[in-house]
Amino acid sequence: MTSLALDPPTGPHPLERAVRRSERRRRLVALLLMAPSVLFAVAVFAVPIGLFLFRAIENDGIPQRLPRTTAAVQAWDGGDLPSAAAFDALADEILALKGTPELAQLGRRLNYVVPGYRSLMMGTARRLDAAQVATLDAEATRARLIEADERWADPAFWMPLKQQSGPLTTFYLETALDFERTPSGELVSVPAERAIFIDLFVRTFQTGLATTVLCLLIGFPVAAVMARASGSLANLMLALVLIPFWTSLLVRTTAWVILLQNEGLVNKTLLFLGLVDQPLQLVFNRFGVYVAMVHVLLPYMILPLYSVMKGVSADHLRAASSLGAKPFMAFRTVYLPLVMPGVAAGSALVFVLAIGFYVTPALVGGASDQMIGYFIAYFTNTSVNWGLASALGAILLGLIALIYLVLGWAIGLDRLKVR
Repeated sequence: MTSLALDPPTGPHPLERAVRRSERRRRLVALLLMAPSVLFAVAVFAVPIGLFLFRAIENDGIPQRLPRTTAAVQAWDGGDLPSAAAFDALADEILALKGTPELAQLGRRLNYVVPGYRSLMMGTARRLDAAQVATLDAEATRARLIEADERWADPAFWMPLKQQSGPLTTFYLETALDFERTPSGELVSVPAERAIFIDLFVRTFQTGLATTVLCLLIGFPVAAVMARASGSLANLMLALVLIPFWTSLLVRTTAWVILLQNEGLVNKTLLFLGLVDQPLQLVFNRFGVYVAMVHVLLPYMILPLYSVMKGVSADHLRAASSLGAKPFMAFRTVYLPLVMPGVAAGSALVFVLAIGFYVTPALVGGASDQMIGYFIAYFTNTSVNWGLASALGAILLGLIALIYLVLGWAIGLDRLKVR
């Protein structure tokens, strides 16, 4: 009698297929629940920031308003004046924009590259007559433009039309890094008396780093005491740390101006105690900036430290002491590595917030204490130079990302060495 052999089943087991379908449904439900939040974040956060950063390379206004002129100067070598056709195209396009807000906007945009360009464009438009220009040939139009304003005989005023003729530009990024283009197109550093942005970035990062170190030095012992305190005392201390969040940042900053001014409470106390003979300059300088910024950002350092320290058992230090470690060695080799995640989180949070401060340095700092946020706000709201504001923001964002990448690489390398 011959036995029949059954073929083994192929493919996954029905129960396994059911589990997979259930898992896919759970993932789909989770994605659908997350979708509104993700779409909201993209719509109100990612897209506006992306559009703002795009302004750093967007060349708005020049190619759109002067298409014939920018096309005519492309063949110009930059040595002598452009061809007569370029003069003829420029005269026609200036007259086409005459009396419209676009002419002023174009002049303001070119004024960023060469000071005086706005008055050049507006004055030329006033002196040109459309009927007269229509009867002139290209050579005569060249002479009429130079007669209207002799600056048109200077190649330096034509070079921006050649350099800024594409849909994208690096002009704002170059300016934000204290570079400029020569008439021949070479990238060079601006003169020392005009170089402000590199020093501004250095000052911003110095202030952020100093504020972070001060917050760490003050917040570390406070968080350690809170972590070791009893329940009621720890809750009271935590409430005291959280109270500043209930007060407006503007109010807290203004309060420091009142306290630190020459007739303020701090100076009056120092004079009453005989510690000083005359009021100290404690505000509208770097000292006032540090005091106000540390006061505002200290809770952001204490809370991450406290959350980590709360989970570190005192048994670790007792075990180290029982093995012969002195207090400082136990702190350095046992306690500090355990709370380092809180140190890293608090320092990163404080540093990022500090370098983006605007209100506090503007109110309690002097002219030489302003940070990058002040100038971004100035170029956005006052001078309406959104391209330069965007370039400053993009460079600041890039530097922060670079710092985090380097720190992440260093931390990962350190962990690899430990293993």
